[in-house]
Amino acid sequence: MKLLFQLLAALLLWLFIACNNSTESEAKTADMAVAENNTPAASANYYGVADTTAPVPAAGNEEQSKQAGTTATAATIDWDKKIIKNASLTVEAKDHKTYNDFVHEQIKRTGGYIAEEEQHKSEYKIENIVTIKVPVDQFDNLVSALTATKDENVVSQKVTSQDVTGEVIDTRSRTEAKRQIRLRYLELLKQAKNMEEILKVQQEINNIQVEIEAGAGRVNYLTHAAAYSTIQLTFYEILNPSAQYVDKPGFGKRVLNALTNGMDWIGEMLIVVLTLWPLWLLAACIWWFFKRWKARPTTGNNRP
Repeated sequence: MKLLFQLLAALLLWLFIACNNSTESEAKTADMAVAENNTPAASANYYGVADTTAPVPAAGNEEQSKQAGTTATAATIDWDKKIIKNASLTVEAKDHKTYNDFVHEQIKRTGGYIAEEEQHKSEYKIENIVTIKVPVDQFDNLVSALTATKDENVVSQKVTSQDVTGEVIDTRSRTEAKRQIRLRYLELLKQAKNMEEILKVQQEINNIQVEIEAGAGRVNYLTHAAAYSTIQLTFYEILNPSAQYVDKPGFGKRVLNALTNGMDWIGEMLIVVLTLWPLWLLAACIWWFFKRWKARPTTGNNRP
């Protein structure tokens, strides 16, 4: 029985190492493919970080190698500005339909798209709230076009910018460093001698993989946010100015609402009291037993 258990353990260990070797081979193949498609700098990787696995230079050429590595690394880092631009506009339109058609035409002309749109209509006004995504190089043009019409009144305008270049470069560097650490753990996995060591190393590999995927997702989000700016546009047309306060309740209506709210409050309190009926029953039983105990006849040893 012991021999059978050892054979099964050895078989499981062999299968586990074989699967990890296959995973490592695929990872290395993918890294080689990325390296072939990257810039020709030999000492830099896809994310612009120096390759820590490069051969160590000779002592006589150490200074020259440092300068060459620094130049190659600086040349491959993506230093393009990553700036997230947002604008919030509120426009009072003279004619809602005309301005609505104009907005859609300008969005199409600048290569943007509508991410979300909603419309509200009442007796007082008709209003549209539009979330626009536009290429960053057309952001200023679209903002100017939407606010430069002579028949519309720009009620409010706010433009903000956020430079995320440093965060993108830092996240890419950290992600690549985690990739290198993952490769080292895969090497350690080959040297594991028992199942406990294998499970411990595999857990570390899984944790690093989660961090790599989170970093890559963050970079993709920031890159997309910097490539497409956001414009929050609200435009409306006043249909009937006198209807602005029509929906405001009068004094009698407000008194009636107050009485109704008070009755609702009393009803809620009654429900709470009824919900606690086991507590009231327990209190009544305790009180009854206490009264019985107080009213019990006292007995003494003295004779009358």
